[in-house]
Amino acid sequence: METGERPWGCYIVLEEHKNYKIKRIEVNPGHRLSLQRHHHRSEHWIVVSGTAKATCGERESIVNVNESTFIPVGMMHRLENPGLIPLTIIEVQCGEYLGEDDIVRFHDDYQRVDGSAEIPAR
Repeated sequence: METGERPWGCYIVLEEHKNYKIKRIEVNPGHRLSLQRHHHRSEHWIVVSGTAKATCGERESIVNVNESTFIPVGMMHRLENPGLIPLTIIEVQCGEYLGEDDIVRFHDDYQRVDGSAEIPAR
């Protein structure tokens, strides 16, 4: 199984097929993933432990245990853990291409932004 350690926490790929991938993602308290988008996949986040702050386009929402949110293809988004305990989500990715290199970062707390990525004008 593919796993990854990141500055914000970690992930493990639970299942992967041609058009979908299922990950377990753990985000440490007070940390967040980069503000990003994907050209080839949508994502569905289901919170199984902790509390998530989800940004999807201009909308921010709190997602609690047993709740979910959907990120359409091409939508700028971010996942944060505003809580005091680890946040665990199940992420279901669907699309034509599911590689980790289909991430365009616009802002990142850990300096992983590609200089060519600019936040689109509103």
